[in-house]
Amino acid sequence: MGIINVTPDSFSDHGLYITTEKAIEHAERLIQEGADILDVGGESTRPGSMNVNLEEELRRVIPVVEILSQKNIPISVDTSKPEVMQAAISAGASIINDVNALQAPGAIEIVARSNAMVCLMHMKGKPRSMQDNPQYVDVVSEVKSFLQQRIDVASSSGIAYDRLIIDPGFGFGKTLKDNLELFRYLDQFVEMNVPVLVGLSRKSMLGAITGNDVDNRVYASVAAALLAVTKGVKILRVHDVKATKDAIMVHNALIDREYY
Repeated sequence: MGIINVTPDSFSDHGLYITTEKAIEHAERLIQEGADILDVGGESTRPGSMNVNLEEELRRVIPVVEILSQKNIPISVDTSKPEVMQAAISAGASIINDVNALQAPGAIEIVARSNAMVCLMHMKGKPRSMQDNPQYVDVVSEVKSFLQQRIDVASSSGIAYDRLIIDPGFGFGKTLKDNLELFRYLDQFVEMNVPVLVGLSRKSMLGAITGNDVDNRVYASVAAALLAVTKGVKILRVHDVKATKDAIMVHNALIDREYY
């Protein structure tokens, strides 16, 4: 899943793709690099980020989705606003990627009425303050319990299991220790019988481990993505598509006796 941030305040892209034209150019580059899904977002959810009003998010996202939906690739929209979900689905999006796990009033009904898939993510708190002082008794069991509850609600609301994806939400209201614990037990999330998505690309936890700033975390991101694959993760949300894709291709060739 290649990331397209149509925002001026992304933690990694620094507003490089804020215009529709730049976002489309970036999307075409990600497709050439081997992306299987494109994830378009118009509101930054980095720690400390501010909310974007509905009209502005629609202005940023929908023109990009309308153009990209004409290409032969699934389009995901990263939003928590029900109105943006509805507009994105109408514009051709086939996945809703919601850091708020469809908890906004009306969100679950909009997705249920569509054929879109949905990614339910765990987040403790809100983006603006989620990293202030997150605390857990048992981070793995608490995140699993939340995601199972959201799966159950979605399923009972008419969203079939084969339309669900889960994301433990690395960096969303978690300390470095919490993130490491979640990663070590990713297999427990894989066992929940819906595909697992992870977003580790260029995140601060990798900076804390390596000491590298956000512009120098490609190698760490690829290493984390590859380890996630070995644990059974099905979708990798990444900035560096080609580097990640190449690593996975080599991994698959080396472990698959039938490759040749």
